[in-house]
Amino acid sequence: MNTSEKIYSGKTKDVYALPNGNVLLVFKDDVTGEGGVIDPGANTVIGKVEGKGRKSLAMTDFFFARLHAAEIPTHLVAVDLEKGTMEVRRAEPLGKGTSGAGGFEFICRTRPWGSFLRRYQKYIADPGQKLDYLVEITVKDDERGDPLINDDAIIALGLLTPQHLEEAKELTRQVCRIVETTLRDLGLILIDMKIEIGLVDGNVVVIDEVSADAMRVTDQKGNVLDHETLYQRLVR
Repeated sequence: MNTSEKIYSGKTKDVYALPNGNVLLVFKDDVTGEGGVIDPGANTVIGKVEGKGRKSLAMTDFFFARLHAAEIPTHLVAVDLEKGTMEVRRAEPLGKGTSGAGGFEFICRTRPWGSFLRRYQKYIADPGQKLDYLVEITVKDDERGDPLINDDAIIALGLLTPQHLEEAKELTRQVCRIVETTLRDLGLILIDMKIEIGLVDGNVVVIDEVSADAMRVTDQKGNVLDHETLYQRLVR
């Protein structure tokens, strides 16, 4: 591995600085969950699933190819599926402040589900109603359970400029539409997904990954697909 230093070790990826100024993401087989149940949205690593990292990378490669075809910018430079690595341009995650804040995750919802349904169930007459690509933003903060943050708070705290905030939300919707259309063609339904967005040379781009680790997908009967099943449907 042609690396100079490890920058960061996350729950599902290790990050290395490359001599050429880019960054290498090494996908791991670790899975997160709670109470022994695998849950990509959880903050605790509960074990490993052999081959899971390379499959997440293969799905990311699959979706990024579609984003690039739609002229949506990402930080991707090259993928090595055999080694389970992705070379990317160095990006500054949106919302990552000088105080060490971990940045933002941008969630796009097509239907009420999960935490959204729990928060607003009293106001939802039809659980199957469309949410028209509603965007929510959470702060990456494991200790506080990745709390929601609204637009006004982001601007008031100086975490993003109004222009970058609007660009990031629109980019999130565009990615969601592409993923939704791709899955619909396979007879699947995208319920919600999350992405990370950063700045590369001052431009807002999609960063990190787009895989089963960051989306909730069901079949036509409402059964949620697990990581392996979605991989098989997409890549195989």
